Amino acid sequence: MTYEPLVAALTPKPRDPRALNAYRHGLTGQVHILTPADQVAYEKHCRGFHESLAPVGAVEIDLAQSIADDRWRLKRAASIESSIFALGLGQPVPSTAGNPEVDAALAQARVWLAQGKDLQLLSLYEHRIQRRVEKNMVMLRALQQDRQAALKQAAEEVALLVELAASKGETYDPERDYPRQILPPQFDFSNAAILRVAAHYSRLAAAKKLFLAPPKPLRKAA
Repeated sequence: MTYEPLVAALTPKPRDPRALNAYRHGLTGQVHILTPADQVAYEKHCRGFHESLAPVGAVEIDLAQSIADDRWRLKRAASIESSIFALGLGQPVPSTAGNPEVDAALAQARVWLAQGKDLQLLSLYEHRIQRRVEKNMVMLRALQQDRQAALKQAAEEVALLVELAASKGETYDPERDYPRQILPPQFDFSNAAILRVAAHYSRLAAAKKLFLAPPKPLRKAA
């Protein structure tokens, strides 16, 4: 009795590198179909953009993901363009110049003449994506600036109210006394974040008074 067929049936076959993975994106909820290698590269690409852009909140995260996706599309478009020219180099054509480098240049020219319209459409596709990236970057930066400005204003108000209470011998408890209702509804700052920034502004103001105060003029001797 031979066991070779049974062993062959139980031995896992190596995965075809061209096989596709389908997975649902954790942020967008969309299903992406990629090769295993492309999935790893795409996820690393997206993580890098989110770490660099540091979005906070659903709207900022959505914009950051849109920017990451469009930048991925731009890279893919550049790869497609290179592949189009590579196809031209791989086609069997007679040597016309007797020099491999010259023949390669002529092959690229033939690709341009034959696929010029497709390459122009690809260029238009890239241009539109780039404009969308720039537009989303402007929107994201504006939201982040508004968020930082709102946090700064809240922290400065808390710092002033604490200083006012101290000057009157009173105690101001920001967690209890600061009306969170006046904060912009789209920015849900934690009390800890406001207090940390407020303490920073208080220490900074004290340092400026101490070290940046103008020197007192010297009195003339009578």
